[in-house]
Amino acid sequence: MKNKPKTFFEQQLEQVAESSPLKAYHYVHVRQSRAFIEQYYSERVELEKMAAAAFMSRAHYIRIFQQIYGVTPRQHMRSVRIEKAKELLKAGLSVAEVCFEVGYESLPTFSKVFKSGTGYSPRAYQKANKSNPE
Repeated sequence: MKNKPKTFFEQQLEQVAESSPLKAYHYVHVRQSRAFIEQYYSERVELEKMAAAAFMSRAHYIRIFQQIYGVTPRQHMRSVRIEKAKELLKAGLSVAEVCFEVGYESLPTFSKVFKSGTGYSPRAYQKANKSNPE
């Protein structure tokens, strides 16, 4: 059976792993948690549970995640949510629908986070980038 060729990302991660004092299992667990974040961004994800699933304390998990990816798990979750929100706003969903669809429970919080991440309010971003079905 032939092995599937590794992606560029996997190759780079292996190079970092070889030159880093981190254990290989740290990379595996943190990569799995990152994939989990990207799949379940719209749900309430508890950091303590993610750290436990990676067999690490909360503080250690955050430190390892940041060392590998350059951002904390929360920052990564926020950027995933903002990217998805941008797609949904372009598609024409209302700001309130997008807010709840990407996992926020409060419209003011969503608007504040979106504006800090993009420089635009959700409504202004939608007006500037709405897809025109023609």
